Amino acid sequence: MTVSHASFNITKTCRGSQARTAELVTPHGAVPTPVFLPVGSQGSVKTLTPNEVRDTGMNMLLANTYHLYLRPGIPAVERAGGLHKFMAWDGPILTDSGGYQVFSLAGLRRVNDEGVVFRSHIDGSEHTFTPELSVQYQESLGADIIMVFDECSAAGSSYDRLEQALKRTHRWAERCLKSQRRCDQALYGIVQGGVFPELRKRSVEFLTSLDFPGYAIGGLSVGEPKQSTYDVAGETAALLPEDKPRYLMGVGSPEDLVECVSRGIDIFDSALPTRVARNGALYTPSGRINIFNAQFSELQQPIDATCSCYTCRTFSAAYLHHLFKAKELLAYRLATIHNLTFISKLMRQMRETILDGTFLSFREDFLVNYQPTDEITRLDQKQKWFQSRNNNS
Repeated sequence: MTVSHASFNITKTCRGSQARTAELVTPHGAVPTPVFLPVGSQGSVKTLTPNEVRDTGMNMLLANTYHLYLRPGIPAVERAGGLHKFMAWDGPILTDSGGYQVFSLAGLRRVNDEGVVFRSHIDGSEHTFTPELSVQYQESLGADIIMVFDECSAAGSSYDRLEQALKRTHRWAERCLKSQRRCDQALYGIVQGGVFPELRKRSVEFLTSLDFPGYAIGGLSVGEPKQSTYDVAGETAALLPEDKPRYLMGVGSPEDLVECVSRGIDIFDSALPTRVARNGALYTPSGRINIFNAQFSELQQPIDATCSCYTCRTFSAAYLHHLFKAKELLAYRLATIHNLTFISKLMRQMRETILDGTFLSFREDFLVNYQPTDEITRLDQKQKWFQSRNNNS
């Protein structure tokens, strides 16, 4: 199927790395890449209005098919005129297939070659997702970019388990492609294979033979060490077509964005910047700070003097410390504005330095100055988050 009003035009590549900048054209506007997509799972970036999201510099969002299917229901969004009108967002939207969320429901789902039968994490009611239904739901939502329904595997899965999931993912990708009816949406394939290069290579070879307009790299940032994420993302990106977008799913920490842009990734999404903001973790050029710490209780300066966001222009760190300690709702809004502005600025800086030929020095300076979360602490936090999701399910 020929997709209208969709193109990907590379404007500059970086000598000495795989970094590149391009223009991704969609029915709801052109997006410069590399680009980060804030997550609006239920049709909303938590705590912010669409205008506030725009003001942070973000111009493309991700929404979640699984969550919208459960609430308010796909027909309700369709009756409202589609997701863009329903959530009052006039920019591009990417919807995931619902696959990751369904497969994260550990004890609440059954998988077979036809699809997945699962129980809602909300009320326990039983539902079925198939590749055909996932595409149908995403077409009804009306996003600019939609994703195939794939089988996601947990971190640490065996080679045999990943190979089995890979074969099913490939069969489902063919079915998704055959079931697509709308010509104004770009359907992206998803490369799986865990941390095994041979499986990733096989997945790329099969999916590129189907000639999708774009390709995602799935199954990373699920608990594996960061270096494994970087290695697999870079090796996989190098195998994908140069003239099509490369989307690394679920990656959003500042250091990961810089490392993976240098490895040729064009599109990112993650709930991390907004989630940690609501927990008082705020980005600065030197790393994440915890606004709950007593050292900020008397600091009559902004969180980041180099930041031009509404939060930093208007309020002191001491005020934010007070809001979080008092559990005032404004705290979560102001912190989210700051973190999204920080990520937006970072993406813009990478685009600009790729264009002017200084990306490698920018990358080096950033990674020297930015102190990431300790790896052991990060993995522990990741496991606790996964556990909390399963418990809530």
